[in-house]
Amino acid sequence: MEMHAHKPQKPLQSFLFHCQALRFCSFPSSLKWAPVLDIEKELVQHSERVKSVDLHPKEPWILASLYSGTLCIWNYHSQELVKSFKVAESPVRSAKFIPRKQWIVTGADDKFIRVFDYDTMEKIAEFEAHTDFIRSVAVHPTLPYLLSASDDMVIKLWDWEKAWECTQMFKGHAHYVMQVAFSPKDTNTFASASLDGTIKVWNLSSSDPEFTLDGHSKGVNCIDYFMRGSKPYLVSGSDDHTAKVWDCEAKSCVQTLEGHTNNVSAVCVHPELPIIITGSEDGNVHIWDEATYRLENTLNYGLERVWGFGCMKGSNRVVIGYDKGTVMVKFVSPHSGVSMGSLVKEKEKKKF
Repeated sequence: MEMHAHKPQKPLQSFLFHCQALRFCSFPSSLKWAPVLDIEKELVQHSERVKSVDLHPKEPWILASLYSGTLCIWNYHSQELVKSFKVAESPVRSAKFIPRKQWIVTGADDKFIRVFDYDTMEKIAEFEAHTDFIRSVAVHPTLPYLLSASDDMVIKLWDWEKAWECTQMFKGHAHYVMQVAFSPKDTNTFASASLDGTIKVWNLSSSDPEFTLDGHSKGVNCIDYFMRGSKPYLVSGSDDHTAKVWDCEAKSCVQTLEGHTNNVSAVCVHPELPIIITGSEDGNVHIWDEATYRLENTLNYGLERVWGFGCMKGSNRVVIGYDKGTVMVKFVSPHSGVSMGSLVKEKEKKKF
């Protein structure tokens, strides 16, 4: 488990363009893409640990927040650094684009939320939001709301149209709250993962959880929502070395994904492809068939612990964040050479 002592920033090294085809899995015949996909390693960025990553929906930008307290925006088409600036003297564990406002919002170990205009780099807002490290921020898809989660065991809802007033507090976890995520089915609903070993599902209108998902034997580090038809599901990753898939309507675990040999630190359900991606402090990325839960592939690029993923609709790229940098891979059909769609970049996280 990673301690939080400050480490000096190492200079970011240049992007290295690299391609490496890896044989991938078979998918159900009803799917439109080819039954076999290749995984191409498209890009490597060596850097100090990246704590979080986000993708801009229109610009070819990766937003990366570093353990050093620095924010970087990379253009993944040109592989150039667009902007880089210091946000805090402590790790920035979560950073997100708010494209409709041309903002970046950050949460850091110094307990502050900061908001910047990403065109001018002007600081829009800065306020102390929690009494301990901020682990995660999540932007509401349509309303002027931001969720923040902290080691103080509290989740807060902020309204930027009310001068960043805290309009609701959500209490119920008994340990650090590691991640929050809005439901794609009902954006008044969100889920939280905690080191108390539970996932809780909340409604924005109530300070109490609607229900709790309890099945991991150790702390839960990460969550991601996905849909099957009209039904919402969650995938979670834990220090018990497993990931679990949850039916949110039945409030039950439908599958446990086993195979990692250390804490599962990041999970991602691809928005375009039928795959679940899990990453661990064992250094491995596992790719699972979302329908059958079969382990289809394991990736390891020798960059030590995995800390985060990011995916985006309309793209086949996935970015993986590690202790020693970031790898971008993409999924392609070996027959047509056509790629399918999503970008993911790394997001790192510390515990204790």
